[in-house]
Amino acid sequence: MSHPSESSAAPCVTTVDEFAKLADYSLMDSLNTDPDSTVDGDDHLARQVFSGHFVPVTPTPLKNPEYVTHSSTFFNELGLNNELAFNENFCKLFSGDLSATREPMRQVGWATGYALSIYGREYTQQCPFGTGNGYGDGRAISVFEGIINGKRWEMQLKGGGPTPYCRGADGRAVLRSSVREFLAQEYMQALGVPTSRSLTLYVSKSETITRPWYSQHSQSTDPDILVENPVAISTRVAPSFLRVGQLELFARRARSNTHPRALEELRMIVSHLIEREYKSDINQTLSFTVQLVKLARLFRDRLTLLVANWLRIGYCQGNFNSDNCAAGGFTLDYGPFGFCEIFDPKFQPWTGGGKHFSYFNQPIAAEANYHMFWKALRPLLEEDAKALKEFDQVRDGFEQAMDKQIQKMWAAKLGLKEYNSNLFEELLQLIINSKVDYTIFFRELSHIPNNLSALKKSFYIQTSQQIDEQWKSWLQSWRDLVLNKGSSTETSKTMKLTNPKYTWREWLIAPAYQQAEEGNYSLVKELQEVLSHPYDEQSKEIEDKYYRLKPKVFFNAGGISHYSCSS
Repeated sequence: MSHPSESSAAPCVTTVDEFAKLADYSLMDSLNTDPDSTVDGDDHLARQVFSGHFVPVTPTPLKNPEYVTHSSTFFNELGLNNELAFNENFCKLFSGDLSATREPMRQVGWATGYALSIYGREYTQQCPFGTGNGYGDGRAISVFEGIINGKRWEMQLKGGGPTPYCRGADGRAVLRSSVREFLAQEYMQALGVPTSRSLTLYVSKSETITRPWYSQHSQSTDPDILVENPVAISTRVAPSFLRVGQLELFARRARSNTHPRALEELRMIVSHLIEREYKSDINQTLSFTVQLVKLARLFRDRLTLLVANWLRIGYCQGNFNSDNCAAGGFTLDYGPFGFCEIFDPKFQPWTGGGKHFSYFNQPIAAEANYHMFWKALRPLLEEDAKALKEFDQVRDGFEQAMDKQIQKMWAAKLGLKEYNSNLFEELLQLIINSKVDYTIFFRELSHIPNNLSALKKSFYIQTSQQIDEQWKSWLQSWRDLVLNKGSSTETSKTMKLTNPKYTWREWLIAPAYQQAEEGNYSLVKELQEVLSHPYDEQSKEIEDKYYRLKPKVFFNAGGISHYSCSS
């Protein structure tokens, strides 16, 4: 990551007109428009979309938008002047008003359809028409694609209003979920975990919507009251927003031959994926089937590494369907997510998620999504037997590749050169039995303590003498292995770059969005700063506030320990 001083030496975009000149719409220029769509993007009612890769659609502007925050880190990376975030026309653009945009930017955005698979099973009933033709970006509208500092980025408004895929909803996002997504993307980037990025967050000073949520001190599983929420738009950014579910949609259409160009449209979107997400790794002069084999291997590498990283930091996606699985191999869709505090392999913060999407089941969910990716692409290789055989072998190797990444990750968390299954299995049982705070435990372990008292900072319960003896025995075995491998100072330093000191704690996030609803954004900005340096030792004031166990009052608290996806 470059320092702001270095970034300021780079070309700096200071006006909206300068920003507009960076536009380059590869998706809209190279893929097919839905033939039933309108030219002007006035296409906001739920309807079936039978073909084409995207629907042109205009966002619905926020009424009386107000600045909440922006990512100065990302602005610097993109060469955007930080003052732009406060510019009236820039604010208009990223709060949904494209009317003032100048060419080559366009005054219309786009939404895409995708299919839904849950654990490798195809679904259509979430679509209001029962066909799958109405499922897609219901409130996410991309408004910009361009090349900035040599990289292609797509910018998408979350909460930008209804699209043909809105399924009868209002297309809006509330400030609460927008703050969570904005901060989570910033945090994941700082952790070094591949993710969509946060650009800006604006809120309406006059527009509100009603959503179910939890009353104060509620321990209800489901929301128990209706709440008036301010409407907000956050802009998330990625090289593309292509998902496994999108590839599936075209594969399903090709399989059922629903329109004459279905197979061609599948091939087009897969070529577009390679161009957008894998251009530097795949030579596009190779035969298309050879490219697909390379794509399968690269996506497998990215996806297995991503999920191993999720386990490393305690992240649970909550709802890892194929439509929430980015084909570029990064974290996408911060709705039902959460971070594990008390270590629990079955941790699942989303009330609608079920055990199949729980924390330690994420590798299995990833394989199910990968299977759908493999299944979607397979028709494109059927005329090349050699490539097809290699392609199938890559699929068959997913579980082994996933296990390898996870074992490598656990070894790194423990400061070991190689994975030790006995040591890890014993630790796993101990941290479950002792109800430890996952983040605090591994951070304290990173100091390579010589007695148990340091680790007990992370325990939520008083442990028995018998468990303490087991801990002492484990700690000694671990220390012997770690200290046998090299310098304790170097090992400790490396472990601290693997085990963050600061984690996402929902009970510390909730006050930030609650204060933001009252117009006070100071806590949002404080969290943004703290979570942007998760591996660093910060001030004693920050440590006392953010490096501590979850207070008992928040155990089983609705909206904190668990929540619905009412966003």
